Amino acid sequence: MIESSLKFDPKRDEINVLAEEMVFLPASNQKKLEKRNPKVVMLIVGLIIGAALLSLMIGLLVWHFHFRPDNRVKKMYNGYLNITNKQFTEELEDSDSEEFKTLAATVEEMLQETYTKTDGLAPYYVQSTVTAFSEGSVIAYYWLECRVPPEKEAELDKAVGALSVLSRSHPRFFSKSLRVNNMVIDRADPRKVKPPKDKSCSYDMHATPGTNSTFTSPGFPHSPYPADSWCQWVIRADSDHILELNFVTFDLEKICQNDFVTVYDSLSPIEKREITERCGVYPPTNALKLISSRNVMLVTLITDDNENYPGFKAVFRQLPKRKECRKVLEGSGVFSSPYYPAYYPPRADCTWILRVPPSMKVKVVFKVFLLQELKDGVCKDYVEINNQRICGKKPVLVLLGEGNEMTVKFHSDAAESDRGFSATFESYDANKPCPDEFACTSGRCIGKDLVCDGWNDCGDNSDEINCNCKEDQFHCGTGLCKSKFWMCDGVDDCGDNSDEESCQCDPEDMKCANGRCIPEEQKCNQVDDCGDRSDEKDCQHESMSVTCTASTYKCSNNLCIRKKNPECDGTRDCADGSDEQNCSCGFRPYKHSRIVGGVDAEIGEWPWQVSLHVKNHGNTCGASVISNHWLVSAAHCFQNTFGTKYSDPNLWTAYLGLHVQLELNDRVVKRDIKQIIVHESYNLQTFDNDIALLELSSPVAFSNVIQPICLPDATHSFPVGKSVWVTGWGKLKEDGYEAKVLQKAELRIIKRPICNTLLSSTVTSRMLCAGFLSGGIDACQGDSGGPMSSVEGNGRVFLAGIVSWGDGCARRNKPGVYTKAAKFRQWIKMRSGV
Repeated sequence: MIESSLKFDPKRDEINVLAEEMVFLPASNQKKLEKRNPKVVMLIVGLIIGAALLSLMIGLLVWHFHFRPDNRVKKMYNGYLNITNKQFTEELEDSDSEEFKTLAATVEEMLQETYTKTDGLAPYYVQSTVTAFSEGSVIAYYWLECRVPPEKEAELDKAVGALSVLSRSHPRFFSKSLRVNNMVIDRADPRKVKPPKDKSCSYDMHATPGTNSTFTSPGFPHSPYPADSWCQWVIRADSDHILELNFVTFDLEKICQNDFVTVYDSLSPIEKREITERCGVYPPTNALKLISSRNVMLVTLITDDNENYPGFKAVFRQLPKRKECRKVLEGSGVFSSPYYPAYYPPRADCTWILRVPPSMKVKVVFKVFLLQELKDGVCKDYVEINNQRICGKKPVLVLLGEGNEMTVKFHSDAAESDRGFSATFESYDANKPCPDEFACTSGRCIGKDLVCDGWNDCGDNSDEINCNCKEDQFHCGTGLCKSKFWMCDGVDDCGDNSDEESCQCDPEDMKCANGRCIPEEQKCNQVDDCGDRSDEKDCQHESMSVTCTASTYKCSNNLCIRKKNPECDGTRDCADGSDEQNCSCGFRPYKHSRIVGGVDAEIGEWPWQVSLHVKNHGNTCGASVISNHWLVSAAHCFQNTFGTKYSDPNLWTAYLGLHVQLELNDRVVKRDIKQIIVHESYNLQTFDNDIALLELSSPVAFSNVIQPICLPDATHSFPVGKSVWVTGWGKLKEDGYEAKVLQKAELRIIKRPICNTLLSSTVTSRMLCAGFLSGGIDACQGDSGGPMSSVEGNGRVFLAGIVSWGDGCARRNKPGVYTKAAKFRQWIKMRSGV
């Protein structure tokens, strides 16, 4: 009956079906149903609670190990260690060889055993990975990976550092099969971390005896290097050799945080073995040439995701390792840091014993001295003479010995090299150290006519001490004599500001609270020009609109702002951003560390410099690039003379990107001149309005050696005392020969009223006066029309002036005069559209 009642019959109606399906069975014991046994109930409850707790524990464990956020930080360290009971074999160069894999596994097992027993490190240890081997007996390079809570990072760094120190000072057995000492390990720069097993963009190379080998960044020279790349080149030489690496082309982004090349004296990218880290662009004349201390070198290229550049081309070769760097030199001669002018190698120690005749003493002159600066108050790389250690970057340095023999020692540490030094030595008579010249306390010899002339020619002011001031000089508080022309010009020439105190200021100047005078345009420029900040008090916000005057900068929306020289300074000051528009100028791709008294410029150091040639006569004038088809020069270059029509464009040829006269290469661009526009108010007698525009026959493409210079706004200020640079191929001295290599010299802007008292013609408000009253440095014939360049605080360069006229070349108290470019900004715009 029960069975049949569970069957479904579609013929029955719904109520009957439900009634038939509901069957109640009688209970066999009614009392048991009403009341269960307490023990059974407790057992059931216990089982339920236990199951719940077990489920909770399992859930917590699953969450902890699979779903809980891991806030530990991945920390990478890299380093190397010496295995003293193994010998290096050629097979260990190949990471795919069985010998490499076997030894790597043994080293990794040893490292794991060591680090998992090291206090402060063991809880965070993940793994160690060997990446390379080299001679020495065998040096193993490896990465160490740890994971540590953020609050424990410093503790972990300290533990790793302590282990490295202990290993170097206490060689010991780390395992049964390996004897290890000299372990160097340090925290890896996060920018330079790459998975150790990642072999993409990784190259292994070995120098070939007697030949040069080449490698380039990916894509060079046909395309820029790739974005977000991490490339490395492992370079080796034969045993008992070192490596010379020369970057013949180097063109990377100028910000090293984005794209950079690092070179290591190691096969592991460890900072303690970093030779140098570089970015930007270097010209062939200032190329990077690096030397290793042993037969391995590692080069890495790291880039970000934008603004990729051409990259580099590098050449390397192997050189025999010097067994000893010790020489005895007698009489006179030249000596230098190892491999100069290449960067000196790490871990170098050299000694020179200099000897002169017994009756004489030794003098050493360092003409170049470029060592690493002090670090933590200590010279890491240094030259040691007379128990004195010298480091850093020095101008001409002269040292005198106490007898006829001098010992010079050179030392470099394991990282960060520089160009080193070049020195000469000779004998001198202590009674007559400078025959027919003045002997400076520093050991330098200068002409007697330079003594007490108001200029620190010795470098230590010893030529200006105990002087009787002349009529055209005044006494500084320091006891020095200075030219009266420098009084109250806003520049501290005395060193104690005494030449700038209690000044009667000119009408166009502002008087500071301390009595100093500064140009009015320096007020409220966010620079403490007064020295007591009185020029920066009660100033409105620079970007706030102010009443327009002749000295305020006008934005494109016709509103004026107080800030001086706001154009192209990297800060948006105008509400419409017009002060930062059209700023593709004044950039010098190459970085570098006519000029009478000047020095050779580097290739591309002044990429707007143009050489103007009169056909069949060579360099005649200079000019500046202001756009891809316009140049600016001096009007007087194009004035007709008897027999020569200099105003004819067909007479001229422009050479852009030129460095050495008559040396044309693929960097130099030659253009004819389409038209010459001379300022209509140019005065042939006074040189007033001495400016001209030249249109090229066809546009030029900008490059590392051809760039436009920035044109200053009409309100742009180039204050008295500011340093500027003048360049050109003009005569090296009055009535002398012209320069073949582009020359550069640093000058100083001089007050116009002072120049008017010195020069034969009037210096108008449309001119700038610059030079040194002591003479010796100036522009000269052949420099006319070239640029006077002003490097602003952000590194951008503006055209301050155009070489115009002067009384002779580099005469004392005869500074040069330059066309003031800012006065002609609107004229240039109107005539050329630039």
